[in-house]
Amino acid sequence: MAYRIQRLPSSTPLIAFAARVIAVVLALLVTALILAVTGHNPVELAGEVLSSSLFDSFGLQDLGVIFMPLMLTGLSVAIGQQIGAWNIGAEGQFYAGAFAATAIGLFIPAPVWLSLILMGVGGFAAGAIWILVPTLAKAYADVSELISTLLLNFVAALLVYYVATGPWHDRMTNSATPKVPAEIPEFWGAIHWGFPVAILLAIVLALVLSNTKWGYEVRLSGSNPSAAKYAGIPVRRHLIMVMLLSGAIAGFAGMLEVAGTVHRLQGGISNNYGYIGIMVAVLARGSLVGVIFTGAFMAFIQNSGIILQTQGLTTSAVLAMTGLILFLTAIGEELSYYRVTRDRV
Repeated sequence: MAYRIQRLPSSTPLIAFAARVIAVVLALLVTALILAVTGHNPVELAGEVLSSSLFDSFGLQDLGVIFMPLMLTGLSVAIGQQIGAWNIGAEGQFYAGAFAATAIGLFIPAPVWLSLILMGVGGFAAGAIWILVPTLAKAYADVSELISTLLLNFVAALLVYYVATGPWHDRMTNSATPKVPAEIPEFWGAIHWGFPVAILLAIVLALVLSNTKWGYEVRLSGSNPSAAKYAGIPVRRHLIMVMLLSGAIAGFAGMLEVAGTVHRLQGGISNNYGYIGIMVAVLARGSLVGVIFTGAFMAFIQNSGIILQTQGLTTSAVLAMTGLILFLTAIGEELSYYRVTRDRV
C-alpha cells in the first residue's frame, strides 16, 4: 500500500467547520502562551473576559453594540463573495453611509421617523455610490476590485475627518459634528432597534439567494462564470447589482452607527469595522447566515481587547490575536481540501 496526499476540488461543510474551530482554538492557545510568557495569568484574564462580557448585562450590551456594524460589514463582504467579487472597501462605504446619514440628519429638517427613513435611504445610497466606480471598472474593464475598493477607503476616511473637524464641526468639541437630532430608539440598554433589523437583513438575503432564480444565477455566475454566460445568464448585470448591494449594506451600517450609537460624525467612527468585516466573512466561509455567528464571535474578540486593556494590555494584543485567528483560519481552510489517500500497488 502507498499513501499520498491529494487535494480535492471541494471540502465537506463538517470538515470546513472543524478546521475553523481548530484554527480558533490554536490561536487562543498561542495567545494564552504568549500572555503567560510575558508575565500575565491567562486563566485569570480569561475569567475576567468571560465574566465581564457574557455574565454582565452591560457587557452583553457592549457586545451587541459592536456586533451590529461587524455583522453588517461582514454581510457586505459575504454578499460580494456570492458572485466571486471581493469588496475590500466596506470600510470606505461605512464612512460614506455615515457621512450621508449625518448630512441628512443635520441639514434636512423633518420629523424623527421621517428623518430616520431618509437617513437609512441615504446610507444605502451613499454606500452604493462609493463602490460604483470600482464596480463599473470591474464589470467593463476587468479592473481588480481588491485594489480599487481598498484605495477608496482612505478617501472616505479623510473626507469624514475633514468635515467633522472642519465645516461641520461642533464648536464645543472641535473634533466631531453636532449631535444628530434623529436617534434610533433603544430596546435594551445601549442596544437599539438596528440590532434585529441587521439580523433580519442577513436572513432575508440568505433566503433570497437560496430560493430565487436571481439567487441561483448569482451563485452560478460566481462559481462558474463561463458556464453562466453559456447558459445565457447576464453575468455582468448580476455582478453590478451584487457589488452595489454590497456597498449599500456597508453604507447602511454607517448610518446605524450614527443614528443608533455615536449620534454624531467623527473621525475614526468606523473603528476598523470594515476591515474586521472581511475576517467575519472569511470565518463564515461566505455564508450570509454564518456572518451572524462569526460577527458575534469577532465582537467578543474585540470586546475582549477592550477588557484586556483595563488589565494593563495594549491594543496590539487584540490586533495580534485577530490576525493570528485569520492566519490560522486561512491555513485550516486550505488544509480542509486535502485528504490522505491509499493507492494499491
